Amino acid sequence: MKKRTLIFTLLIAVSGLFAFKGLEHRVMKRRFFHSGISGTPYIVIKKSDYELSVYDAEGWYATYPAVFGNKSLDDKMVMGDRKTPEGEYKIASKRPHEKWDKMMLLNYPTQIDIDKFNDRKAKGLIPKDAKLGNGIGIHGTWNRDDMAVDYYQNWTNGCISLKREDIEELYDIIPVGTKVTIQH
Repeated sequence: MKKRTLIFTLLIAVSGLFAFKGLEHRVMKRRFFHSGISGTPYIVIKKSDYELSVYDAEGWYATYPAVFGNKSLDDKMVMGDRKTPEGEYKIASKRPHEKWDKMMLLNYPTQIDIDKFNDRKAKGLIPKDAKLGNGIGIHGTWNRDDMAVDYYQNWTNGCISLKREDIEELYDIIPVGTKVTIQH
């Protein structure tokens, strides 16, 4: 009887490890023993990992959980598709935001985005009357709605959303002009 109980207990423990494995990367990670950003920072956003990472002259600095627009996580095609664009951008401006705490606007669309859009239009992948869109940024969640990030709820219109505490920290350490790479 004890052997059966031990096996059952081990099975529960092992299944518990697998059940919580997905949550382990959702906890914000930060480089230890460092007082702040060293040199010029840059940001890498990996949509498939639901993460925004900050790097500086010493390498990796911090990673924050993030959510996006459309559930598909595909590259933005047209205005209104709620997809987050992929490519190289810069923080164009920063400001407080009445709904989402802080907003760091990206310089989307770039010339590369315009060229991709026109190429897709020429190939018939998007309607001839489609528009590219603009206004993509990194911002917080609605007040008291950080759970959207915890539960991978892609809710934006194409922006990158962080928990309010995380956008506060990021906003304080990232200057205008910071390079931002968005990958699938």
